[in-house]
Amino acid sequence: MSDENEYDIRWITSVLPHRYPFLLVDRVLEIEPGRRIRAYKNVTANEDFFNGHFPGHPVMPGVMIIEGMAQAAGILTLHDRQESDGKLMYFTGIDRARFRRPVVPGDRLDYEIEILRLRDTYCKLRGEARVDGQLAAEATMASALVDR
Repeated sequence: MSDENEYDIRWITSVLPHRYPFLLVDRVLEIEPGRRIRAYKNVTANEDFFNGHFPGHPVMPGVMIIEGMAQAAGILTLHDRQESDGKLMYFTGIDRARFRRPVVPGDRLDYEIEILRLRDTYCKLRGEARVDGQLAAEATMASALVDR
């Protein structure tokens, strides 16, 4: 990857079908095709989920952190595949999910995802989400490539 401006929100929405308020990747910093991706989400106070999680003490739900990692994984697995038009990457499994610290408004949530196994219609990935270098969450994820 040469220029991170090539991987801005316009590019991300050309790869992923997700849209606001469910798009959880703001920028891709680095992609090593078939290997790994580094991306991030700026967590802001106006995220819809903060209205109820928790009033007066906003904390990003763990499932949203995992979903953000899964979206970064989708970018990694779909961005350079010729057959990805008309396809979706469905999140099919999660193992060893751990949450290490809360994510709150004002944090930048950095995702790092690596491919463990990649087949034509299946992949297994390991993901970490960090804030200021501190591990916030980690998980092993599985996905399947399906027709839209």
